[in-house]
Amino acid sequence: MAKIQRALLSVSDKTGLAALAQVLAGAGIELLSTGGTARHLREQGLTVKDISDLTGFPEILDGRLKTLHPKVHGGLLYRRDLPAHESAVGEHGIVPIDLVVVNLYPFEYTVSRPGVALEEAIENIDIGGPAMLRSAAKNHESVTVVTDPADYAEVAAQIQAAGGTTLELRRRLAAKVFCRTGSYDAAIAAHLSKEFGRLAEEKGPPEILAVRACHAQGLRHGENPHQRAALYGRFREYYRQLHGKELSYNNILDLTSAAHLILEFPADRPTLAILKHMNPCGVGRGGTLKEAWEKALATDRQAPFGGIIAANQPLDLPCAEAIAEIFSEVVVAPDFAPDALALLQKKKNLRLIRILKDPRQADGWEVRSAGAGSYLWEERDSRMIAAGELKVVTRRAPTESELEALLFGWRVVKHVKSNAIVYVAADRTLGIGAGQMSRVDSSRIAVWKAGEAGLPLEGSAICSDAFFPFPDGLVAASEAGATAAIEPGGSIRDADVIAAADERNMAMVFTGVRHFRH
Repeated sequence: MAKIQRALLSVSDKTGLAALAQVLAGAGIELLSTGGTARHLREQGLTVKDISDLTGFPEILDGRLKTLHPKVHGGLLYRRDLPAHESAVGEHGIVPIDLVVVNLYPFEYTVSRPGVALEEAIENIDIGGPAMLRSAAKNHESVTVVTDPADYAEVAAQIQAAGGTTLELRRRLAAKVFCRTGSYDAAIAAHLSKEFGRLAEEKGPPEILAVRACHAQGLRHGENPHQRAALYGRFREYYRQLHGKELSYNNILDLTSAAHLILEFPADRPTLAILKHMNPCGVGRGGTLKEAWEKALATDRQAPFGGIIAANQPLDLPCAEAIAEIFSEVVVAPDFAPDALALLQKKKNLRLIRILKDPRQADGWEVRSAGAGSYLWEERDSRMIAAGELKVVTRRAPTESELEALLFGWRVVKHVKSNAIVYVAADRTLGIGAGQMSRVDSSRIAVWKAGEAGLPLEGSAICSDAFFPFPDGLVAASEAGATAAIEPGGSIRDADVIAAADERNMAMVFTGVRHFRH
């Protein structure tokens, strides 16, 4: 057990720091800190020594230089078991630093924002933080290093119990540090390669795809129970599990798909989506979340069993009471009202997930394994269409209610596996056809599902993620009762499809944007 006498705390994300520092102070540990972190701790009533008092050198260059000093790194790196090291630090007045709590400037978040300036990105490259983390992690035989707030509780518990930490914990935390600094450097390399590389002007893919992600949590199993699985990366910055069984691989895929779908809808109008196998099986919008739930459920009353439910507003009790009537795997929402949370927590297996911040802002790209040591990189499909961008291609323009339905459905069809067809009203889905090899088959399934649900399609709008290659898909939609259609356009037979719409007095708009989803 390594006893801790002195701790250095310097963080960008101050979540949970004050509570940890209170434990350290209660154990008689001297607190060293820098800049904003020191101010934060003093505001909590804690006694903190500025790092400049330790080094005898002030913070300079707008804070760029503050911890890169022999009295900091000497205190971290010297081996406590070597007399020569003890002699050297004694000669130079270096005192031991036994605990380092550091997380890094938010570079990844900064560069994920659209239009971020290069200067701002560069200023968010942390230098002193990674250096301290690496020094402390290298000397983990004697030094405890923490970079993830999720580890604060375990470190605090060991210090409260014995005044220090176990070697097992220090080793685990040290490995985590090198994973974090590796992923941090990879993010910087990717961004600067794009900015400075030969494709910078076209904002193309990075020259080097450097992907590093730390282990976030174990998973119950993979897609099937016989497959092992784990979660890596920054998932817990964006989602927090409040209740329920351990997550599985499929749960992660489903709940993140649900979050990305529901966040397409503005939070000022209650909207709720039900998904199964990463496909929407019902989306509704209403005056309340319960009303939205009833509309979403009406689309398909069979598929939601064991599904994923996502709301764009904090879940309230009336909606929670309705949800509790069926078996669901996961409920995802920005928050849960206390009474709603208490009710749903009575279902021990139901996983409740709070969206901490918009995951669509995490990065602007996706990576997928293609096997054989190969990877596919692409920009995330974040493109949506406003009413003013639609091109009316038929003699008749959509009515106001048809236009509202078309825009509602376009947000949904983007998240349905191709070939994707969605029939909608202005505030709900009516029939969804997903993942078929033929677009006509997807349409037939959507019509059949609407019939099974008892939802008439007269006056509905049909949404297609890609163009209709032939008029037959549009003709089938008209025969089912659709009066308006939205599709990307771009087929060599667009004129034939438009003519078929005009013959049936349908309104059709082109988006110029395709939303394939494989």
